[in-house]
Amino acid sequence: MSDHTPSPDVFQERLRSARVLRKLSQGELATRAGLPPASISHFENGGRKPSFANLRRLAGVLEVTTDYLLGRVDNPEMGRAADPLYRNFERLNDADRQLADDFMNMLASRRRGEPGGPQ
Repeated sequence: MSDHTPSPDVFQERLRSARVLRKLSQGELATRAGLPPASISHFENGGRKPSFANLRRLAGVLEVTTDYLLGRVDNPEMGRAADPLYRNFERLNDADRQLADDFMNMLASRRRGEPGGPQ
């Protein structure tokens, strides 16, 4: 997760960045997302914000998460990598959720070389 508060224009920056990363023109992105080409221009220039449905379409076409587009994560690939890890999280009971959370924290601590996890 990002440690900073996203700027109000983070969406337009992230949308443009993800589009360029995927080597798409505004028109190509619009076509693949089923949107009018002018919408992509408006989104990237800050003239309009997408609906939630359109945000999801854009994220899907660009192969990033909505969290990346909204500035909640900084790496366009990291959000997608985390999705499978939490796909079934809602189906766990409270005790198992805590166990999964503790395990993920232990792995993260181990990666950072912090005490609290096996080295």
